[in-house]
Amino acid sequence: MSVVNLSAAAIYQGPTLVLRDVNLDIRQGEFVYLIGKTGTGKSSLLKVLYGDLPLADGTGTVVGMDLNKLTWRKVPFLRRKLGVVFQDFNLLTDRTVDDNLLFVLKATGWRDSRRMTLRVNEVLDQVGLKSKGFKKPFELSGGEQQRVVIARALLNHPELILADEPTGNLDPETSDEIIRLMMKINKDTGTPVLIATHDYALIEKFPSRILRCLNGQVVEAEGVRI
Repeated sequence: MSVVNLSAAAIYQGPTLVLRDVNLDIRQGEFVYLIGKTGTGKSSLLKVLYGDLPLADGTGTVVGMDLNKLTWRKVPFLRRKLGVVFQDFNLLTDRTVDDNLLFVLKATGWRDSRRMTLRVNEVLDQVGLKSKGFKKPFELSGGEQQRVVIARALLNHPELILADEPTGNLDPETSDEIIRLMMKINKDTGTPVLIATHDYALIEKFPSRILRCLNGQVVEAEGVRI
């Protein structure tokens, strides 16, 4: 079953065409890397998938939603089906980890406080931070903060996880831990994961399917060498 499907898609960043004739299919349960040098269109492609940029040409669906019919009113409904992980943590620094996660649940329509607390505990347990919910983000290491971001992405049982350079601000050892965690989530839940990265050492350690942004197109790659 396809979770992401693009056909003859054109990806623009403002007036600039960054990717052309993109044909892409990601299926249930897959773990996929999207690689390429800075400026080759990785982030722009992800932005199209989570509704931050329009799909200019071609056709596309993400988690069953038609990107060609995606109005700004429908974007929140798309994003509720996605878990998005960024390089910058974007956590609320004046709130505890628990309160950061509860804020997201309230914003996405949860009302039952008991169920909300239970769900927060579940996702923190998934990322190995069950005992850290009372702490504020600045009291955590960079790796722990990224684990909170992953927990936040899991809250609404996403049908797809998109990650844009999730290890970009982390040291190599912590980066390994984050990729290992995301692979475990993928394996345990079957949730497909698409990670944009230029950290080729990680891909060599944790191999999986690779897509490469190269010369304005997205191609299947068998290795990570430039």
